[in-house]
Amino acid sequence: MSIYTPHTDKDLAEMLAAVGVKKLDDLYADAPKGLKVDKINIPEGKSQMLVEKDFAAMAGKNKIYDTILRGCGAYDHYIPAAVTALVNRSEFVTAYTPYQPEISQGVLQCIFEYQTMMCELSGMEVSNASVYDVGTAVGEAIKMCTERKNKAVIVGAVNPQTAAVAKTYCNAGNEKLVQVAPDKNGLVDIKALEAAIDDDTACVIAQCPNYFGLIEDMTKIAETAHAKGAKFVYIFNPVAATVLKTPKECGADIAVAEGQPLGMPLSYGGAYLGILTCDAKMSRRMPGRVVGQTVDKNGKTAYVLTLQAREQHIRREKALSSICSNQALCATTAVVYLAMMGKTGMKQVAEACVSKAHYLAKQLTAIDGVKLKYKGEFFHEFTLETEKYTKAVERKLDKMGILGGYKVNATDSIWCVTEKASREVLDQVVAVFKEGK
Repeated sequence: MSIYTPHTDKDLAEMLAAVGVKKLDDLYADAPKGLKVDKINIPEGKSQMLVEKDFAAMAGKNKIYDTILRGCGAYDHYIPAAVTALVNRSEFVTAYTPYQPEISQGVLQCIFEYQTMMCELSGMEVSNASVYDVGTAVGEAIKMCTERKNKAVIVGAVNPQTAAVAKTYCNAGNEKLVQVAPDKNGLVDIKALEAAIDDDTACVIAQCPNYFGLIEDMTKIAETAHAKGAKFVYIFNPVAATVLKTPKECGADIAVAEGQPLGMPLSYGGAYLGILTCDAKMSRRMPGRVVGQTVDKNGKTAYVLTLQAREQHIRREKALSSICSNQALCATTAVVYLAMMGKTGMKQVAEACVSKAHYLAKQLTAIDGVKLKYKGEFFHEFTLETEKYTKAVERKLDKMGILGGYKVNATDSIWCVTEKASREVLDQVVAVFKEGK
């Protein structure tokens, strides 16, 4: 067996002797023989030119769509060229953990700006430096709430992937997770929620806009949770937050979101950005980095890690969380995108999403046999109920460079329209539906 190690043969011999074995292979003595591989059949190395050709051939199998009418947690928003140009600068791309934070003033200032912007979007008082994605943020939010109580309730139509990550968190930490299905209108069933909350319920988690695209009465959900002594975790959309009531205004104790719409491409699923914010009362329970602004001995502005030490999250079973890093580059991307768009630009994006989504929904539901699954208000996603969205229709759209809605089952599909979709393309979609097979 060959192994890359900085240790000398003498070092290895001493360590092996300390654990009571003679050679490295003995460390795997308990592994079943069928799992041990003597030789890996890896082809010989290739020249750079041949490797580039192989990668180009693999990349050519990917389908790049001109228009994407599918969301369900990842959204195709327009990204100004300047955003990509700035975040690809070497000082941003290489930024990682500020192990000596007072020296890494540029990184800390960027995190501080990010935190400020996330608080402005959510209305909350404190933000950390980000976590991995929205699912991770929900899992961490549950951990923040389960200090004295052990149960979390996910209510209504929450993204199944987000719920699955939360379940994994709870399984690992021995918390109990209960999911309450939406009502027949696709919204949170308040009576069912009330029945699900008991004295051991630490928090209630709900999403708005929900997985079906509908706008929930989050204030009512928050009031229901608080009346039973539970915290309320609000999963929000950072673009929709510019035209809807903020999580704070709705009574949220913790607000989390997927930050991908803030300047990050779809990228086949990541890397994305978990936004995690809370009110000041819960700030000491928040995992990850929190950066504060102060002054140095000369009175100049300076940035430091604050509220908690990084080492707090490396205390094994005593730690609240194992997250001690952040999505530095993705957080920087969100900062650059938001700074470039500004409040007016973000609101214009949201309004364009609403307008175009409602236009497509209106045109499609004017076709016989096509209707909205749910009648409630929606932001930029809606659920169709129809048998006309066939494989043939999907293929026609595919050939036109259009990725159609996500098929939930034989009749239901979730459609999303962002500011990138032109009216001409939306009319083409409607025409394909009318033609059918």
